Amino acid sequence: MSSNAPFGRLLTAMATAFHEDGSVDLDGTAAIAAHLVAHGNDGVVVSGTTGESPTTSVAEDGEILRAVQDAVGDHAVVIAGVGTNATAHSVELARQAEKVGVDGVLLVTPYYNKPGQVGLQHHFSSVAEATDLPVMLYDVPGRSASLIEIDTYEAMRRYDHVTSVKEASGLLARTAQLVDMGYSVYSGDDVNTLGYLAYGGVGLVSVVAHAAGDRLKAMLDAWDAGDHAGALRIHTSLLPAFDAIMGVPNYGATTAKAALELLGVLDNRRVRGPLVALDDDEVTALRAGLAAAGLL
Repeated sequence: MSSNAPFGRLLTAMATAFHEDGSVDLDGTAAIAAHLVAHGNDGVVVSGTTGESPTTSVAEDGEILRAVQDAVGDHAVVIAGVGTNATAHSVELARQAEKVGVDGVLLVTPYYNKPGQVGLQHHFSSVAEATDLPVMLYDVPGRSASLIEIDTYEAMRRYDHVTSVKEASGLLARTAQLVDMGYSVYSGDDVNTLGYLAYGGVGLVSVVAHAAGDRLKAMLDAWDAGDHAGALRIHTSLLPAFDAIMGVPNYGATTAKAALELLGVLDNRRVRGPLVALDDDEVTALRAGLAAAGLL
């Protein structure tokens, strides 16, 4: 991987499969990872919030991580989601990830408890000091209710292994500032990826790539080749898929797994509460969006 894009250019925040009794389906989860790597992804993010990490235990997270590492770790990047709203819990997950031997960790801002910037710096620093793995910070205030301010990003530059940012704040212009600080910035919002790239971003951590990995890779390739018009054409062709997967309130794990079911990667769309699997009408709408984008 290049130094500018240390984790590659296209990664997916992947879903976690479950059995009918609610237990983790390790074989199904490994199959998701293999599908993603076979369709344009340089790597996967395991046990992020799209992987329903708020509902899985530390032991389950370790099992999931090992299953994915065994499935694709010899030819793709594996990043462990370690973000929680409890610092000690995140530290424990980061140490576990390092023992498994993955390539990095994704650290989202703590959700719901809304720490201030001093609290965020303490949280991020505690994890950075607990592991030597490369760290990707993740800013998604629409879900976490906390925005990482520029001063906090500057403070975290004291750790050489805090290398990257998954940016989903919607504040695209900040990307140029983060790049100037030395961060590799990945779009964390599929529909805004070209905007992030225009400001110096290096790639995408996707949800839509569960269904559109090859097309998103082609979009990134076109952009990197200087064919910005071609990249825009691909982006525009995917708008129905963006809307179908990300444009509904119950998006993420629910729509990703329903898409995987439609594609035949999974034989079910089970999620853990408090999420609820898409109903048949919602699946019909999802199918229409994917079909309109030429993905079915």
